[in-house]
Amino acid sequence: METRQRFADKFDWGLVFLLMMFFIVSALGISSAQTSGQYGTNFVIRQAFWYVVGGIIIAVALFFDSDQYKRLAWYMYGAGILLLLILLISPESIAPYRNGAKSWFMLGPLGSIQPSEFMKTFLILALARVITNHNELTTRKTLQSDFQLLLKIGFTTLVPLAFIMKQPDLGTSLVILAIMTGIILVSGITWKLIVPIYAFLGVIGGILLSLVIWAPEFLEKYTGFEPYQFGRIYAWLDPYNYSKLEGFHLINSLNAIGSGQIFGKGYSDGEVYIPENHTDFIFSVIGEEYGFIGASVVISLFFLLIYHLTKTALDTKEPFNAYVCAGIISMITFHVFQNIGMTIQLLPITGIPLPFISYGGSSLMGNMLALGIVFSMRFHHKTYMFSSEDS
Repeated sequence: METRQRFADKFDWGLVFLLMMFFIVSALGISSAQTSGQYGTNFVIRQAFWYVVGGIIIAVALFFDSDQYKRLAWYMYGAGILLLLILLISPESIAPYRNGAKSWFMLGPLGSIQPSEFMKTFLILALARVITNHNELTTRKTLQSDFQLLLKIGFTTLVPLAFIMKQPDLGTSLVILAIMTGIILVSGITWKLIVPIYAFLGVIGGILLSLVIWAPEFLEKYTGFEPYQFGRIYAWLDPYNYSKLEGFHLINSLNAIGSGQIFGKGYSDGEVYIPENHTDFIFSVIGEEYGFIGASVVISLFFLLIYHLTKTALDTKEPFNAYVCAGIISMITFHVFQNIGMTIQLLPITGIPLPFISYGGSSLMGNMLALGIVFSMRFHHKTYMFSSEDS
Protein backbone atom coordinates (compact mmCIF):
# COMPACT_ATOMS: atom_id res chain seq x y z
CA MET A 1 0.00 0.00 0.00
CA GLU A 2 2.78 2.35 0.85
CA THR A 3 4.55 1.58 -2.43
CA ARG A 4 1.42 2.37 -4.46
CA GLN A 5 0.96 5.68 -2.73
CA ARG A 6 4.59 6.57 -3.34
CA PHE A 7 4.23 5.69 -7.02
CA ALA A 8 1.00 7.67 -7.31
CA ASP A 9 2.63 10.71 -5.72
CA LYS A 10 5.63 10.63 -8.04
CA PHE A 11 3.84 9.78 -11.29
CA ASP A 12 2.92 12.69 -13.58
CA TRP A 13 -0.86 12.26 -13.87
CA GLY A 14 -1.28 15.71 -15.38
CA LEU A 15 0.80 14.71 -18.38
CA VAL A 16 -1.20 11.47 -18.67
CA PHE A 17 -4.41 13.51 -18.85
CA LEU A 18 -2.99 15.71 -21.61
CA LEU A 19 -1.95 12.64 -23.63
CA MET A 20 -5.45 11.18 -23.24
CA MET A 21 -6.95 14.42 -24.55
CA PHE A 22 -4.53 14.41 -27.49
CA PHE A 23 -5.52 10.82 -28.31
CA ILE A 24 -9.23 11.71 -28.31
CA VAL A 25 -8.61 14.69 -30.62
CA SER A 26 -6.38 12.56 -32.85
CA ALA A 27 -8.91 9.72 -33.09
CA LEU A 28 -11.78 12.09 -33.94
CA GLY A 29 -9.73 13.95 -36.53
CA ILE A 30 -8.28 10.88 -38.21
CA SER A 31 -11.56 8.93 -38.27
CA SER A 32 -13.22 11.85 -40.03
CA ALA A 33 -10.29 12.56 -42.36
CA GLN A 34 -10.05 9.00 -43.66
CA THR A 35 -13.65 9.09 -44.91
CA SER A 36 -12.68 11.73 -47.49
CA GLY A 37 -10.10 9.54 -49.25
CA GLN A 38 -9.93 6.13 -50.84
CA TYR A 39 -8.23 4.31 -47.97
CA GLY A 40 -8.26 0.60 -47.31
CA THR A 41 -6.84 0.95 -43.83
CA ASN A 42 -8.49 2.06 -40.60
CA PHE A 43 -5.94 4.60 -39.44
CA VAL A 44 -7.67 5.16 -36.10
CA ILE A 45 -6.97 1.59 -35.04
CA ARG A 46 -3.37 1.91 -36.17
CA GLN A 47 -3.00 5.23 -34.36
CA ALA A 48 -4.41 3.61 -31.20
CA PHE A 49 -1.85 0.83 -31.63
CA TRP A 50 0.98 3.38 -31.85
CA TYR A 51 -0.35 5.12 -28.76
CA VAL A 52 -0.15 1.80 -26.92
CA VAL A 53 3.41 1.32 -28.17
CA GLY A 54 4.14 4.87 -27.05
CA GLY A 55 2.78 4.03 -23.60
CA ILE A 56 5.20 1.09 -23.43
CA ILE A 57 8.05 3.41 -24.44
CA ILE A 58 7.10 5.75 -21.58
CA ALA A 59 6.98 2.81 -19.14
CA VAL A 60 10.47 1.72 -20.20
CA ALA A 61 11.73 5.30 -19.98
CA LEU A 62 10.62 5.44 -16.34
CA PHE A 63 13.21 2.80 -15.42
CA PHE A 64 16.06 5.25 -16.12
CA ASP A 65 16.86 8.32 -14.07
CA SER A 66 18.62 11.51 -15.15
CA ASP A 67 22.12 10.28 -14.32
CA GLN A 68 21.57 7.20 -16.49
CA TYR A 69 20.22 9.29 -19.37
CA LYS A 70 23.29 11.48 -19.09
CA ARG A 71 25.57 8.44 -19.30
CA LEU A 72 23.57 6.95 -22.19
CA ALA A 73 23.29 10.20 -24.16
CA TRP A 74 26.28 9.60 -26.44
CA TYR A 75 25.37 5.95 -27.01
CA MET A 76 21.85 6.91 -28.08
CA TYR A 77 23.22 9.73 -30.24
CA GLY A 78 25.68 7.31 -31.88
CA ALA A 79 22.92 4.75 -32.48
CA GLY A 80 20.80 7.43 -34.15
CA ILE A 81 23.68 8.49 -36.43
CA LEU A 82 24.31 4.85 -37.33
CA LEU A 83 20.66 4.36 -38.28
CA LEU A 84 20.75 7.47 -40.49
CA LEU A 85 23.91 6.19 -42.18
CA ILE A 86 22.43 2.73 -42.76
CA LEU A 87 19.30 4.37 -44.16
CA LEU A 88 21.28 6.29 -46.78
CA ILE A 89 23.26 3.26 -48.00
CA SER A 90 20.36 0.77 -47.88
CA PRO A 91 18.84 -0.47 -51.17
CA GLU A 92 15.46 0.89 -52.19
CA SER A 93 13.84 -2.46 -51.40
CA ILE A 94 14.49 -1.69 -47.72
CA ALA A 95 14.49 2.11 -47.80
CA PRO A 96 12.42 3.31 -50.77
CA TYR A 97 12.01 6.91 -51.87
CA ARG A 98 8.75 8.57 -50.87
CA ASN A 99 7.88 11.96 -52.31
CA GLY A 100 11.50 12.30 -53.39
CA ALA A 101 12.98 11.56 -49.94
CA LYS A 102 14.72 8.45 -48.62
CA SER A 103 13.66 8.79 -44.98
CA TRP A 104 11.99 5.49 -44.02
CA PHE A 105 12.83 1.85 -43.39
CA MET A 106 10.14 -0.57 -44.58
CA LEU A 107 9.20 -3.13 -41.91
CA GLY A 108 6.74 -5.29 -43.83
CA PRO A 109 3.34 -5.61 -42.11
CA LEU A 110 4.38 -3.15 -39.39
CA GLY A 111 4.64 -0.40 -41.99
CA SER A 112 7.61 1.95 -41.95
CA ILE A 113 9.83 3.69 -39.43
CA GLN A 114 11.60 7.04 -39.75
CA PRO A 115 14.90 7.15 -37.82
CA SER A 116 15.11 10.95 -37.87
CA GLU A 117 12.06 11.14 -35.56
CA PHE A 118 14.06 9.39 -32.84
CA MET A 119 17.25 11.25 -33.71
CA LYS A 120 15.61 14.48 -32.55
CA THR A 121 15.32 13.19 -28.98
CA PHE A 122 18.78 11.60 -29.11
CA LEU A 123 20.20 14.96 -30.21
CA ILE A 124 18.46 16.74 -27.32
CA LEU A 125 20.10 14.36 -24.84
CA ALA A 126 23.52 14.77 -26.48
CA LEU A 127 23.31 18.58 -26.50
CA ALA A 128 22.21 18.61 -22.86
CA ARG A 129 25.22 16.42 -22.04
CA VAL A 130 27.56 18.72 -24.00
CA ILE A 131 26.37 21.85 -22.20
CA THR A 132 26.34 20.23 -18.75
CA ASN A 133 29.87 18.87 -19.10
CA HIS A 134 31.18 22.14 -20.50
CA ASN A 135 29.70 24.24 -17.71
CA GLU A 136 30.97 21.83 -15.05
CA LEU A 137 34.52 22.05 -16.41
CA THR A 138 34.48 25.80 -16.99
CA THR A 139 35.80 27.52 -13.87
CA ARG A 140 35.69 31.02 -15.36
CA LYS A 141 33.09 31.99 -17.94
CA THR A 142 34.58 34.08 -20.77
CA LEU A 143 33.74 35.01 -24.34
CA GLN A 144 36.22 32.38 -25.49
CA SER A 145 34.67 29.61 -23.37
CA ASP A 146 31.21 30.54 -24.65
CA PHE A 147 32.46 30.42 -28.23
CA GLN A 148 33.95 26.97 -27.58
CA LEU A 149 30.58 25.78 -26.25
CA LEU A 150 28.85 27.22 -29.31
CA LEU A 151 31.22 25.28 -31.56
CA LYS A 152 30.55 22.07 -29.62
CA ILE A 153 26.80 22.54 -29.93
CA GLY A 154 27.11 23.39 -33.62
CA PHE A 155 29.27 20.37 -34.46
CA THR A 156 27.03 17.98 -32.47
CA THR A 157 24.02 19.29 -34.41
CA LEU A 158 25.74 19.41 -37.79
CA VAL A 159 26.38 15.64 -37.99
CA PRO A 160 22.73 14.45 -37.89
CA LEU A 161 21.64 17.55 -39.80
CA ALA A 162 23.93 16.63 -42.71
CA PHE A 163 22.49 13.09 -42.89
CA ILE A 164 18.90 14.35 -42.75
CA MET A 165 19.52 17.00 -45.41
CA LYS A 166 21.03 14.29 -47.60
CA GLN A 167 17.74 12.33 -47.60
CA PRO A 168 16.54 15.17 -48.26
CA ASP A 169 14.10 16.10 -45.47
CA LEU A 170 13.77 19.87 -45.12
CA GLY A 171 11.03 19.73 -42.49
CA THR A 172 12.98 17.61 -40.02
CA SER A 173 16.12 19.63 -40.73
CA LEU A 174 14.28 22.77 -39.64
CA VAL A 175 13.18 21.01 -36.45
CA ILE A 176 16.81 20.05 -35.73
CA LEU A 177 17.83 23.70 -36.12
CA ALA A 178 14.95 24.79 -33.85
CA ILE A 179 16.11 22.34 -31.17
CA MET A 180 19.66 23.68 -31.39
CA THR A 181 18.45 27.29 -31.19
CA GLY A 182 16.23 26.64 -28.17
CA ILE A 183 19.01 24.91 -26.25
CA ILE A 184 21.52 27.63 -27.14
CA LEU A 185 19.20 30.27 -25.69
CA VAL A 186 19.20 28.56 -22.26
CA SER A 187 22.80 27.33 -22.33
CA GLY A 188 24.23 30.44 -20.68
CA ILE A 189 26.11 31.57 -23.78
CA THR A 190 26.42 35.34 -23.79
CA TRP A 191 24.08 37.36 -25.98
CA LYS A 192 27.15 39.12 -27.32
CA LEU A 193 27.70 35.99 -29.40
CA ILE A 194 24.12 34.88 -29.97
CA VAL A 195 22.69 38.16 -31.31
CA PRO A 196 25.28 38.88 -34.04
CA ILE A 197 25.42 35.25 -35.21
CA TYR A 198 21.66 34.85 -35.53
CA ALA A 199 21.31 38.34 -36.98
CA PHE A 200 23.83 37.36 -39.66
CA LEU A 201 21.96 34.11 -40.35
CA GLY A 202 18.70 36.06 -40.54
CA VAL A 203 20.20 38.42 -43.13
CA ILE A 204 21.48 35.46 -45.17
CA GLY A 205 18.04 33.84 -45.01
CA GLY A 206 16.40 37.08 -46.13
CA ILE A 207 18.82 37.41 -49.04
CA LEU A 208 18.17 33.81 -50.15
CA LEU A 209 14.40 34.32 -49.97
CA SER A 210 14.73 37.50 -52.02
CA LEU A 211 16.83 35.68 -54.62
CA VAL A 212 14.24 32.88 -54.83
CA ILE A 213 11.56 35.48 -55.56
CA TRP A 214 13.42 37.96 -57.74
CA ALA A 215 16.44 36.14 -59.17
CA PRO A 216 15.89 32.35 -59.21
CA GLU A 217 18.13 32.00 -62.29
CA PHE A 218 21.08 33.18 -60.18
CA LEU A 219 20.49 30.45 -57.58
CA GLU A 220 20.03 27.82 -60.28
CA LYS A 221 23.30 28.80 -61.94
CA TYR A 222 25.56 29.19 -58.90
CA THR A 223 24.08 26.89 -56.24
CA GLY A 224 22.69 23.92 -58.13
CA PHE A 225 19.10 24.44 -56.98
CA GLU A 226 16.42 23.24 -59.38
CA PRO A 227 13.38 25.40 -60.32
CA TYR A 228 10.90 22.90 -58.84
CA GLN A 229 12.53 23.34 -55.42
CA PHE A 230 11.28 26.92 -55.31
CA GLY A 231 7.71 25.84 -55.98
CA ARG A 232 6.65 25.75 -52.34
CA ILE A 233 7.87 29.30 -51.79
CA TYR A 234 5.97 30.56 -54.82
CA ALA A 235 2.87 28.61 -53.83
CA TRP A 236 3.08 30.02 -50.30
CA LEU A 237 3.23 33.62 -51.53
CA ASP A 238 0.72 33.25 -54.36
CA PRO A 239 -1.10 29.89 -54.12
CA TYR A 240 -3.83 30.73 -56.64
CA ASN A 241 -1.31 30.98 -59.48
CA TYR A 242 -0.16 27.43 -58.59
CA SER A 243 -3.58 25.99 -57.81
CA LYS A 244 -3.00 22.80 -59.81
CA LEU A 245 0.47 22.13 -58.40
CA GLU A 246 2.11 23.17 -55.13
CA GLY A 247 -0.72 25.55 -54.21
CA PHE A 248 -3.44 22.87 -54.34
CA HIS A 249 -3.07 21.76 -50.71
CA LEU A 250 -2.82 25.30 -49.36
CA ILE A 251 -5.87 26.61 -51.22
CA ASN A 252 -7.99 23.67 -50.09
CA SER A 253 -6.69 24.01 -46.54
CA LEU A 254 -7.65 27.69 -46.45
CA ASN A 255 -11.08 26.85 -47.88
CA ALA A 256 -11.59 24.08 -45.32
CA ILE A 257 -10.59 26.12 -42.26
CA GLY A 258 -12.44 29.22 -43.46
CA SER A 259 -15.65 27.34 -44.20
CA GLY A 260 -15.65 25.90 -40.66
CA GLN A 261 -16.37 29.39 -39.28
CA ILE A 262 -17.06 29.49 -35.51
CA PHE A 263 -18.63 26.12 -34.68
CA GLY A 264 -17.66 23.98 -37.69
CA LYS A 265 -19.72 21.76 -39.95
CA GLY A 266 -19.82 18.80 -37.59
CA TYR A 267 -18.14 15.42 -37.34
CA SER A 268 -17.56 13.78 -40.77
CA ASP A 269 -19.37 16.63 -42.51
CA GLY A 270 -16.25 18.04 -44.12
CA GLU A 271 -16.66 18.85 -47.81
CA VAL A 272 -13.21 20.09 -48.88
CA TYR A 273 -10.91 17.37 -50.23
CA ILE A 274 -7.27 17.47 -49.16
CA PRO A 275 -5.10 14.44 -50.09
CA GLU A 276 -3.51 12.67 -47.11
CA ASN A 277 -5.30 15.01 -44.72
CA HIS A 278 -5.01 12.52 -41.86
CA THR A 279 -1.28 13.28 -41.63
CA ASP A 280 0.20 16.75 -42.12
CA PHE A 281 -3.13 18.53 -42.75
CA ILE A 282 -5.13 17.14 -39.82
CA PHE A 283 -5.55 20.69 -38.45
CA SER A 284 -7.47 21.61 -41.62
CA VAL A 285 -9.92 18.80 -40.89
CA ILE A 286 -10.37 20.00 -37.31
CA GLY A 287 -10.83 23.59 -38.45
CA GLU A 288 -13.48 22.65 -41.00
CA GLU A 289 -15.50 20.26 -38.87
CA TYR A 290 -15.15 21.89 -35.44
CA GLY A 291 -14.55 25.49 -36.46
CA PHE A 292 -12.77 28.18 -34.50
CA ILE A 293 -13.89 26.58 -31.22
CA GLY A 294 -12.36 23.19 -32.05
CA ALA A 295 -9.14 24.73 -33.38
CA SER A 296 -8.85 26.83 -30.21
CA VAL A 297 -9.23 23.73 -28.05
CA VAL A 298 -6.37 22.04 -29.92
CA ILE A 299 -4.11 25.08 -29.58
CA SER A 300 -5.01 25.37 -25.89
CA LEU A 301 -3.98 21.75 -25.32
CA PHE A 302 -0.57 22.53 -26.76
CA PHE A 303 -0.30 25.63 -24.57
CA LEU A 304 -1.02 23.45 -21.53
CA LEU A 305 1.59 20.92 -22.64
CA ILE A 306 4.26 23.60 -23.12
CA TYR A 307 3.34 25.13 -19.75
CA HIS A 308 3.66 21.71 -18.10
CA LEU A 309 7.06 21.10 -19.68
CA THR A 310 8.24 24.59 -18.72
CA LYS A 311 7.16 24.01 -15.11
CA THR A 312 9.07 20.73 -15.10
CA ALA A 313 12.19 22.54 -16.32
CA LEU A 314 11.84 25.18 -13.60
CA ASP A 315 11.16 22.64 -10.84
CA THR A 316 14.13 20.40 -11.59
CA LYS A 317 17.34 20.78 -9.61
CA GLU A 318 19.46 19.21 -12.33
CA PRO A 319 20.86 21.44 -15.13
CA PHE A 320 20.90 18.44 -17.47
CA ASN A 321 17.14 18.00 -17.00
CA ALA A 322 16.50 21.68 -17.65
CA TYR A 323 18.41 21.57 -20.94
CA VAL A 324 16.54 18.42 -22.01
CA CYS A 325 13.20 20.10 -21.25
CA ALA A 326 14.29 23.17 -23.23
CA GLY A 327 15.08 20.98 -26.23
CA ILE A 328 11.76 19.14 -26.03
CA ILE A 329 9.85 22.42 -25.66
CA SER A 330 11.67 23.83 -28.71
CA MET A 331 10.92 20.70 -30.74
CA ILE A 332 7.20 20.56 -29.94
CA THR A 333 6.69 24.34 -30.20
CA PHE A 334 8.30 24.48 -33.63
CA HIS A 335 6.27 21.48 -34.81
CA VAL A 336 3.02 23.10 -33.72
CA PHE A 337 3.87 26.57 -35.05
CA GLN A 338 5.07 25.26 -38.41
CA ASN A 339 2.27 22.73 -38.94
CA ILE A 340 -0.58 25.07 -38.05
CA GLY A 341 1.16 27.98 -39.75
CA MET A 342 1.43 26.16 -43.06
CA THR A 343 -2.29 25.31 -43.08
CA ILE A 344 -3.26 28.99 -42.81
CA GLN A 345 -0.56 30.41 -45.18
CA LEU A 346 1.47 31.88 -42.33
CA LEU A 347 4.44 29.70 -43.31
CA PRO A 348 5.49 27.62 -46.37
CA ILE A 349 4.32 24.02 -46.53
CA THR A 350 6.77 21.46 -45.17
CA GLY A 351 6.24 17.83 -44.26
CA ILE A 352 5.98 18.41 -40.51
CA PRO A 353 3.16 16.61 -38.63
CA LEU A 354 1.10 18.02 -35.76
CA PRO A 355 2.50 16.28 -32.64
CA PHE A 356 0.30 13.61 -31.01
CA ILE A 357 -2.58 14.35 -33.44
CA SER A 358 -1.38 13.66 -37.00
CA TYR A 359 -1.35 10.01 -37.99
CA GLY A 360 2.13 8.48 -37.98
CA GLY A 361 3.85 5.82 -35.92
CA SER A 362 7.40 7.17 -36.07
CA SER A 363 6.39 10.71 -35.18
CA LEU A 364 4.22 9.55 -32.29
CA MET A 365 6.81 7.13 -30.90
CA GLY A 366 9.54 9.76 -31.16
CA ASN A 367 7.42 12.27 -29.25
CA MET A 368 6.43 9.64 -26.70
CA LEU A 369 10.11 8.89 -26.11
CA ALA A 370 10.71 12.58 -25.44
CA LEU A 371 7.79 12.74 -23.01
CA GLY A 372 8.92 9.47 -21.44
CA ILE A 373 12.10 11.26 -20.39
CA VAL A 374 9.95 14.04 -18.88
CA PHE A 375 7.92 11.41 -17.01
CA SER A 376 11.20 10.02 -15.71
CA MET A 377 12.33 13.46 -14.51
CA ARG A 378 9.12 13.87 -12.53
CA PHE A 379 9.20 10.30 -11.23
CA HIS A 380 12.84 10.40 -10.05
CA HIS A 381 12.71 14.03 -8.90
CA LYS A 382 14.57 14.33 -5.58
CA THR A 383 13.34 16.50 -2.75
CA TYR A 384 15.52 17.45 0.18
CA MET A 385 14.84 18.12 3.82
CA PHE A 386 14.34 21.80 4.66
CA SER A 387 13.82 22.60 0.95
CA SER A 388 11.18 25.13 -0.04
CA GLU A 389 9.18 22.33 -1.70
CA ASP A 390 8.50 20.76 1.69
CA SER A 391 7.20 23.94 3.26
